[in-house]
Amino acid sequence: MIFINYGRVVGVEWIDAATAAERLGIKPATLYAYVSRGVLRRRHGEDGRRSLFSAEEIERLARRGRPRSQPPELVIESAVTALGVDRPYYRGIDALGLAGTASFETVAEWLWTGDRDVWQAHPREPWRCEPEDGLRAAIAAQRALPRDLLPLDRLQVIATVLGASDTLRYQLDSASVAATGRRLIAGLVDALPPPTPPGPASATASGPGSPADSRGGSIAERLWSRLCPRPATPALLGALQAALVLLADHELAASTLAARVAASARADPYAVVLTGFGVLGGPLHGGASYGAERLLAEIAEPGQAARAIAERVRRGERIPGFGHSIYKNGDARGATLLDLVNQAAPGHERIAAGQAVLAEMRRRHLPDRNIDFALAILAAVSGMVPGAGEAIFAVARTAGWLAHAMEEYERGSLLRLRASYTGPPIT
Repeated sequence: MIFINYGRVVGVEWIDAATAAERLGIKPATLYAYVSRGVLRRRHGEDGRRSLFSAEEIERLARRGRPRSQPPELVIESAVTALGVDRPYYRGIDALGLAGTASFETVAEWLWTGDRDVWQAHPREPWRCEPEDGLRAAIAAQRALPRDLLPLDRLQVIATVLGASDTLRYQLDSASVAATGRRLIAGLVDALPPPTPPGPASATASGPGSPADSRGGSIAERLWSRLCPRPATPALLGALQAALVLLADHELAASTLAARVAASARADPYAVVLTGFGVLGGPLHGGASYGAERLLAEIAEPGQAARAIAERVRRGERIPGFGHSIYKNGDARGATLLDLVNQAAPGHERIAAGQAVLAEMRRRHLPDRNIDFALAILAAVSGMVPGAGEAIFAVARTAGWLAHAMEEYERGSLLRLRASYTGPPIT
């Protein structure tokens, strides 16, 4: 068999995914499942996007037949996000490029619709949570919560109240879900109580966190006002905007898989997002940014970084904000966000502490930083409230969860995983 025009040959002939799947008689999604199970190896093309496979290895597998040594795993076909060597691609577009050029709202619309006309849709009206009765109820619910509650916990209460107030929540066509997404994300942000600013407290005519003070501005601007008592500099606000874009989706991360299962059961968009929130807060997922925040808080000056890392290594703990199950050679989202923060606040003492942590991790040959660590640096440099990174992650990923939910609503069948039983013999 002759394979042509599928990538540069360096000792091994490489073919693209479509050709490999055709030769094996399988779908591309099954091909990538073989990669995750270690049945096949792959490399990436020079553009970092195309997956290439050894022609010899594919031919050998084709002659042997499909592997059956391991139980089959769940493979979900999706057109939302592809993962490259070190970054995600949203419907084929590099997320890192979008982080420097597009607003979070534009990226969310792109994830939901795949319509290239969204790039020409500006200027558009700010997203709003309507009717305002639901927003008022969500704000009132916040006042009854403990003052030191972390933002992610507050977001779960807000989503519950907003869902109970939305009579359109059960409209599951794509256009209606997108409209719900705009209302929901605006409500999540606008119902968060603003942090108390330094100095004497000053009341506004309508009260902090009321609908009247939440009508304008981008989601990034409004979220900043809910997470940070200080005014935003343009550069730091740009870094927050980029963080929202970079975190908007990440293929079938744990929270997204859970959200898709909920959507496959026809759960409404609010329930889908609440499912995602429940998984996101785990320390091995979005909660890692809070762990990284606490790590940085222990390091008053750079010289303390080595001891902080050493103590965690001694206790056998993971270092929060480092390592990634997909990006073995580094998370480019984290590098991009760190660069933006460095440019926004050069010489900041929290950046120096972060650099000391990075140096100590390299000295120990431990995993590289990921976007959770970059989020913690952004929050520390900006002076945001504890748990701000989790909140940024949650608001951003809401866009992705709803994009995946739309696919499940359209697919119309229940996702049903099966267990490989290992219990006592059945009698």
